[in-house]
Amino acid sequence: MTSFDIKSQGLKSFVYIGLLIGTPLTLIWNAVTIKPRNRKINWTILPTAILIFILIVGPMKLYFSTGAWRTQTILYQNGHLSFKTIEFQMQDVGAFGYNKRTVEVFYLTPLFMITSEVPTDIEKKVEWIKVDKEVNELGLKFP
Repeated sequence: MTSFDIKSQGLKSFVYIGLLIGTPLTLIWNAVTIKPRNRKINWTILPTAILIFILIVGPMKLYFSTGAWRTQTILYQNGHLSFKTIEFQMQDVGAFGYNKRTVEVFYLTPLFMITSEVPTDIEKKVEWIKVDKEVNELGLKFP
């Protein structure tokens, strides 16, 4: 849904399912515990905005997007920045098979990354070095 992505399957599932379950629970909690005279609007603005976002996107679409993208092959590496690569990734979608994509990845930390589309003239650019490194299921890079 966004270019910001979470690499860890457990963390991504926790965040997405936490949004799906925690938002309605927070709104119910605020409705029950805050007295009508002292009703604080500030405590309901963020959960209401998140709930509206979930309803617009669709709860099932959000739930099915909890699968993390796994790097299969590192195709190119930036010659100047080691944390910027072009990768072939796959996402398990259960009985529907796998989603596949080739993206430019900018790692913020080992758990968080920003992805973007790969430029069409990638082979002509000087800063990219072709490496073709295979990656195993644990995310470890082979030499």
